[in-house]
Amino acid sequence: MISVASRSDRQPEAKRKPACWGVEDGFTLLELLVVLGIIALLATVAAPQVLQYLGKARTETAKAQISALSTSLELYALDNGSFPPQQVGLSALITAPAGVTTWRGPYLKRAEGLIDPWGRPYGYRFPGRRGQPDVFTLGRDNAVGGSGEDQDVAN
Repeated sequence: MISVASRSDRQPEAKRKPACWGVEDGFTLLELLVVLGIIALLATVAAPQVLQYLGKARTETAKAQISALSTSLELYALDNGSFPPQQVGLSALITAPAGVTTWRGPYLKRAEGLIDPWGRPYGYRFPGRRGQPDVFTLGRDNAVGGSGEDQDVAN
């Protein structure tokens, strides 16, 4: 004979748990360690890629800033008849050099534009290699040559 339980003996639908669930809910220490191990493995694979993109971004930022500095130097030369002398350097784009009466600057909005992405001032050489002024940075390693983030960037 089949016994039918009355409605009062049954749990409501919303409170029923699957049979595979134990009495205690939550995660075991082993489950947490496995998840942490997977996260650590993913981080070791992803971190070098993220750092590589960061290095490329700094180099590209340096190229864009050097281009902006070159344009500012050309505006300076239009107003003053010549590029700033080597001794004065790029600071002539922010403040008027002594004895220059035709200066109409500042030619840069902020002095932070004179600092490369690695925190060092951009190099300036006038006259440059092709007669125009050279604006450059030596990259992350601050040494001539290199590749990747260590490469030299110039106009």
